[in-house]
Amino acid sequence: MVTRKKLTKKEIKDLNEKLTYTPRLVWDEISEAEKKRVFAFAEGFKSFVDRAKTEREAVSCIRELAEGAGFSGPSKKKSSGPFIRVFHNKAVALVRPGKGPLEDGVRLIVSHIDAPRLDLKQRPLYEDVDLAFLKTHYYGGIKKFQWLSRPLAIHGRIMKKDGGWLDLSLGEGDKDPVFTVLDLLPHLAQKAQYEKKLGEAIVGEKLNLIVGGIPLGDKDTKERFKLAVLQHLNAAYGWRRKTLSVRNLRWCPRAGQETWDLTGPSWGPTARMTGFPPIRAYGPYWT
Repeated sequence: MVTRKKLTKKEIKDLNEKLTYTPRLVWDEISEAEKKRVFAFAEGFKSFVDRAKTEREAVSCIRELAEGAGFSGPSKKKSSGPFIRVFHNKAVALVRPGKGPLEDGVRLIVSHIDAPRLDLKQRPLYEDVDLAFLKTHYYGGIKKFQWLSRPLAIHGRIMKKDGGWLDLSLGEGDKDPVFTVLDLLPHLAQKAQYEKKLGEAIVGEKLNLIVGGIPLGDKDTKERFKLAVLQHLNAAYGWRRKTLSVRNLRWCPRAGQETWDLTGPSWGPTARMTGFPPIRAYGPYWT
């Protein structure tokens, strides 16, 4: 039998401090100057999320930040300093050449810039229960119940007949129309939602956007709610029904990112947390 020396309270305390780990709260450890930098970083992140809701928008935002910090643009093929390369406006590389030869190795930071969203299906527009809807397919790991009855905005690109394109953002402005996915009223949701598991209560196939509720023509007009939507799209943007099939449109949560408590910034969607920090941490070039 092994006998142990009886330790004093001080010896036990010293041993505990030496061998165990006590988590520390960051707010208790950083200085006031560091706290200001944390809040400034959070404000920059909120601005980035507002501006970069799609891959194309993220690439455009990153390119603007990089060029403002001294990176040469994609049009310059050779550069001895830091430079940018863009692939199909959906991926971007920031490169800072090193001093040693390539065979000595490279350092890479790789991050995704896509985010959960609702994409349009190939033939999205349809009419039902005297309303016009757009069929969608969700992209990314979403909690479907979070997308019901919340304001959504369109972001994306429309290809035109002449080979050009139109970048579209509709629903972010104060006077823009907004879109939503309808939810059931509480007294109608008892069997359809409440008695089911959370993951089964909302069906992905039913995450369809309401886009019209006023008909065009009289009661004898076929699909007059859908026709009213097509008339508006044609008058406002020159779209035809086929245009909805030749597009890269997605619906994202509308409006700016807010501070969610009374003491400071606390908003942080994981889909964008992987993209923004590497950009801001990329060397001394950022202002």
